[in-house]
Order: sequence, then structure tokens, then C-alpha cells
Amino acid sequence: MSKVAWYRRPGFTNLPMLITLARCAAVPVMVWLLWSTPDAPAAFCTMLVFVTAMVGDVLDGWLARKWNIQSVAGAFLDPIADKLLVLATLVMMIPLGWVPAWMVLVLEARELIVGALRQIAVSEGLVIPAGSLGKFKTAYQSTALGFLLFHYDGVGINAHTVGIVLLWQSMLMSVVSGLQYALGYAKHRRARLAAEAEAN
Repeated sequence: MSKVAWYRRPGFTNLPMLITLARCAAVPVMVWLLWSTPDAPAAFCTMLVFVTAMVGDVLDGWLARKWNIQSVAGAFLDPIADKLLVLATLVMMIPLGWVPAWMVLVLEARELIVGALRQIAVSEGLVIPAGSLGKFKTAYQSTALGFLLFHYDGVGINAHTVGIVLLWQSMLMSVVSGLQYALGYAKHRRARLAAEAEAN
């Protein structure tokens, strides 16, 4: 029997899991880099760390599916690493004046509400598929944070302004996709209650 390479073995030592764990480790790094007002070189380094972590978010899932080594631990850690990284970055940019506090509150309130609805749906045996708008929201949000972290003018563009515009778009998509998920939950729940009523 052929020996499976270490990076494709199930468990915590395969490449997709190591990428996920590295993304978790990037959270305190981001906090440290943004702790004091960074100058242009430090802001550039912070942006590189964030972008690398976001690329890792796509890569670890793709590799896990390709090599068929998905795991419960990976499925649990992957979204946590993503949300912690985004939350830490947004919160640390508030005292720097790079993002409005109210906008961070709206974005994070949406995540908490949708997360709570997902848990309720799972406990009730409901499966509500994620909408495509939510995926666009994630892409816009990640791109916005990349520009905001760069912050300083470069290559002929105002990175901060571009980031704020993209973050506005991300926030609007976030709110709409959250409402879509809430309406989807309500629809599925009504259908299930109607089916149970007919059965009785």
C-alpha cells in the first residue's frame, strides 16, 4: 500500500489544517501590528499579513476538498479563524480612525444575528443554504480591509478612500444578505410547522 504524504493525512498535521491554524495565529499578529499608529511600511506589512491569511482561507478549504480530508475540527476552526481575523482587524482600526465605530457595530451585529439564527436552525433540523450575496459580501469586505490596512496613498490611488467605498458596499450587502437569511429561516420554519400540523 502506498504511503500517504504528511500533507494529505487526516488529522491536525495535514497542510489544510496547518494553514487554518496559521490563520488563527495571524490574529494576535494583526492586533500587535495595529496596536499603535503604524507608519506606511508597517501598514504595508499589516496588509500583507491580512491578504495572505485571506488567501489561506480559500486555499485550505480547496485543498481539503481536493484531497478529501475534510474534518469536523477543520470545519469548526475555518470560519472561526476568518471571523476572528476580520473582527480583530476592524476593532483595532477604530482607535486609529480608519473605520467608523458604528460601521463595525453594524457588520458585527449582522454576524452575531445570522450566527444565532444558524444555531437555532440547526437545533430545529432546518438546513438553510447560504445565498450568493453573502459570498460577494465576504469578497468585498476582505478587499476593503486590504485597502484600509494599506491606508496610505500609493501607486496613484487613495487606498483609504477605496477601502471605505468598498466597506460601504460590503455593509449594504451584509445587511441585505442577513435579511435574506432571516426570511429564509422564517419560510423554512413555517413550512416545517405546516407539515407537522398536517401530519397530526
